[in-house]
Amino acid sequence: MSSTINIKIRELREGLGLGRQAFVDRTGIPKNTLIKVEQGYHDPSYTTIKAIIDVWPEYTLWLMNDQVAPEAGQISPEIEIARSNSPKAENKAG
Repeated sequence: MSSTINIKIRELREGLGLGRQAFVDRTGIPKNTLIKVEQGYHDPSYTTIKAIIDVWPEYTLWLMNDQVAPEAGQISPEIEIARSNSPKAENKAG
């Protein structure tokens, strides 16, 4: 897992299968801010982090502390990807 929040924000966006514009549309974060954060030019502000966790609260623990607690609904993009690729998920889709 990544250790910087900048990288984690990009991993989250990509793990959700969202382009930058779709992520910006969902969170209200200015696109230029998202680009600068993802590229490491500056750390995200409290407002930026809050906008993300308001939309996807299930990623809060991972985003802030690099931990997960699936039993409490706190996941990471890796867990979500694994869930969506599981045979059980495929059976539900079919």
